[in-house]
Amino acid sequence: MTGPKQQPLPPDVENREDAIEVLRAFVLDGGLSIAFMRAFEDPEMWGLLLVDIARHAARAYARESEYTEDEALERIVDMFDAELSRPTDTGATTERTQ
Repeated sequence: MTGPKQQPLPPDVENREDAIEVLRAFVLDGGLSIAFMRAFEDPEMWGLLLVDIARHAARAYARESEYTEDEALERIVDMFDAELSRPTDTGATTERTQ
């Protein structure tokens, strides 16, 4: 039996016992399934993490599609704002404690 398709570890965390995975996200049946743990003392760090992910995604779209990095980032931010205003998630999240 095979499991889900997973991303490889980033090279800088391989063989590091001090590395902590804080977020996993999977696309399943057209939706998103995530697992995370709080991990940070300050909730502002999640803002930094989310912006960093958005910028990486925008760069990927610029490399792999017809979107420019700015266009992709704008679409990501627009959806982020829309989702904050009117959440569509069903609470299918697994939260782990530190």
